Amino acid sequence: MRISVVLRYVGMMLLFIACFMLLSAGISAVSGYDSAFYPLVMSSLLTALTGAFPLVFVDKAEQVTNKEGYCIVVSSWLVASIVGMFPYLMWGGEFSLVNAWFESVSGFTTTGASILNDVEELPRGLQFWRMSSTWIGGMGVVMFALVILPSLGKSKMTLSNVEMSSLAKDNFRYHTQLLMRLLLVVYLGLTVVSTLLLKMAGMTWFDALCHGMSACATSGFSTRNASIGYYDSAMIETILSFTMAVAGIHFGLIYATLTGKRSNLFRSEVTRWYVGMLLAGSVVIAVSLRLAGLYPAFTTAFRYASFQFVSLVSTTGFATADTNLWTPLAVVLLIFGSLVCACAGSTSGGLKINRILIACKMMKARIRRQQHPNAVIRIKLDGAMQENETVNSVMVFIVAYLMLTLAGTVVGTLFGIDLETSFTGSVACLGNVGPGFGEVGSLSNYSVLPSGMRIVCTLLMLLGRLEIFGLIQLFFMKWWR
Repeated sequence: MRISVVLRYVGMMLLFIACFMLLSAGISAVSGYDSAFYPLVMSSLLTALTGAFPLVFVDKAEQVTNKEGYCIVVSSWLVASIVGMFPYLMWGGEFSLVNAWFESVSGFTTTGASILNDVEELPRGLQFWRMSSTWIGGMGVVMFALVILPSLGKSKMTLSNVEMSSLAKDNFRYHTQLLMRLLLVVYLGLTVVSTLLLKMAGMTWFDALCHGMSACATSGFSTRNASIGYYDSAMIETILSFTMAVAGIHFGLIYATLTGKRSNLFRSEVTRWYVGMLLAGSVVIAVSLRLAGLYPAFTTAFRYASFQFVSLVSTTGFATADTNLWTPLAVVLLIFGSLVCACAGSTSGGLKINRILIACKMMKARIRRQQHPNAVIRIKLDGAMQENETVNSVMVFIVAYLMLTLAGTVVGTLFGIDLETSFTGSVACLGNVGPGFGEVGSLSNYSVLPSGMRIVCTLLMLLGRLEIFGLIQLFFMKWWR
């Protein structure tokens, strides 16, 4: 493997990040040269110099191998999280070394968990950098897994999400130009539309842009301590619910629907199950809350239930209520949503609907084989026949995911954290959801956790965002030979 080639492409990623740091410094300047201006400028320069160094001394490579591709992707996420700490550390405040690392990883992995007790204390420049990091993270998954790497070769990248639909495999995996249009139309377009709608609903331009970026990245970072509950606006909640739900759908299907292709949202089995889960979960939670007398009317209960359920399933993590006070049934359904999450090919994390559907179809096929031993049963999803390798990888991923969740829970209890907080915090970090329950509930943050557990949480975030095996494989030295 050519380390020089890996460094060159990681350097390109750093230059991209440096531009956003400089843009954040511009926001700081417009805001009266607040206290974040010089930390952001210095961070931008340092990041740009670090990224430019390999570009100057390393020649461009025409072809990148499969191993180099993996290393480029994983190293980019790790290095991005490191340089993302610079503005926080230079600014100070609540940002110790561990806290800065946690906030940076949480941003780039679009987890949206925070250690900040007073978000509103941050200057605008630094707030915008938080949103920029999470917006880069949301776009970065698609950028590296579906654009850059396929453009360098047609070898399959198991680091990318398991693309289940025929559209994802046949139309979007290798056509780089089409993917760039997809990114432009879906990601940027959704951000712009969301920002404009939030402004019309009563937010300031700055808050509208920040929350639009956060919602499209399915992150959940907010400029307010009380998150979306600060605004107490049904219109704002409706706009964000729609944005979060759309951001959890396969980007390729959204693009295909907008461009009138045959394979679109309305023909997608995965999308139907996703939307059905959102509606059914919201209704059941609303009924539970209403029967418990927590809200005076079903419409009010549905308003809060639907927002929280969509927020967790899409792995965004915005909050309008303290879910620790909700009924046990509501809590169980919210945890279930945090495990399953949205669709492959989106900016969300978690197990994803695609894998759950395949697992369910495998169980159904197993029962049928017991009834008809000689039958040949093939598993289909969205009309596409699933290869045995794909089906096996789904089951391996689910087992590994649940084992990591258990491991995070055990480690949390070793740090003296209660079981509810340990389990739901592990689920939330591995699924890039953000809020859990207990001490890390919807209106709380992760500053209450010991420093060691915060580091463990960042490891879970990275594992979840890099589809587990992408990060693990990097550390198996034998694999590099």
